[in-house]
Amino acid sequence: MKLSIVIPVLNEKESIKPLYEKLSEVLKKIDVDYEILFVDDGSTDGTDKEIKNIHDVRLKAIIFRRNFGKAAALAAGFKFSSGEIIITMDGDLQDDPEEIPNFLKKIEEGYDLVSGWKKERKDPFSKRIASYIFNKTVARSSGLKIHDFNCGFKAYKRETAHDLDLYGELYRFIPALVYKDGFKVTEIVVRHHPRSYGRSKYGSKRLIKGLFDFWTVSFLRKFAYRPMYFFGSLGILLFLIGFIISIYLTVDKIFYNQDLSTRPLLLLGVLLIILGVQFISIGFLGELQISQNKRKRIYSIKEIAENKD
Repeated sequence: MKLSIVIPVLNEKESIKPLYEKLSEVLKKIDVDYEILFVDDGSTDGTDKEIKNIHDVRLKAIIFRRNFGKAAALAAGFKFSSGEIIITMDGDLQDDPEEIPNFLKKIEEGYDLVSGWKKERKDPFSKRIASYIFNKTVARSSGLKIHDFNCGFKAYKRETAHDLDLYGELYRFIPALVYKDGFKVTEIVVRHHPRSYGRSKYGSKRLIKGLFDFWTVSFLRKFAYRPMYFFGSLGILLFLIGFIISIYLTVDKIFYNQDLSTRPLLLLGVLLIILGVQFISIGFLGELQISQNKRKRIYSIKEIAENKD
């Protein structure tokens, strides 16, 4: 078995060396073949140089040309990893590498994704409250009853990670996304340390954008390959309501000689029929475009550095 450790970093220069040393110490105890992939998401403080100064043949540095976001960093890490099991963790020293054996035990029990639960978070109160509301909302909407969706400390089977299509703020919803695809998901309590250097890059201000992304991807996963199911159904519903209104007004005109020119209901009926036809047309156009829709790569790599000796 080979283990890949994927670590997205952004301006974490001071944390790189102590994190690498702690990781190496833990991984040597496990006695497993491993690789460490640092993905530098456009750092401006010399983080990339700090990574490349570590001489270890098992370490790989993926350097982005600019900041593309954590989702892109994870996507690149998954693409260039070669392990059967992939561990992701943050590069700020708040995640404890000593937890890695606990993740591996859960994977061995048959789970496809094991997510960390920072039960005792060492973060400001405002961030903890926002996280609590976020996790409750996502748990209710996704049907996956875990406590911490956004914890960066996770373990994946290779096929689970490679099945993900990450962009925007979707890294926050990884457990919900893989759960909807039928993978087995669980969580374990992990130790969480106070930040030693720098400041958080992924604060609560992204909560609203993240929820929009989640609703978007939930819609796309259900209807991306069958848009007619959504637009066609909505179009037929609107058309039928408009048609029924039109029939009602026609009967009113024929049998009761009502003046329809002043009836707002007439405009509503016509409008609903037109909207219904338009939605059905959109569904047809969506079906025609499906085979041509390919997601554009969401990151640009400047360099991949590996130690050969």
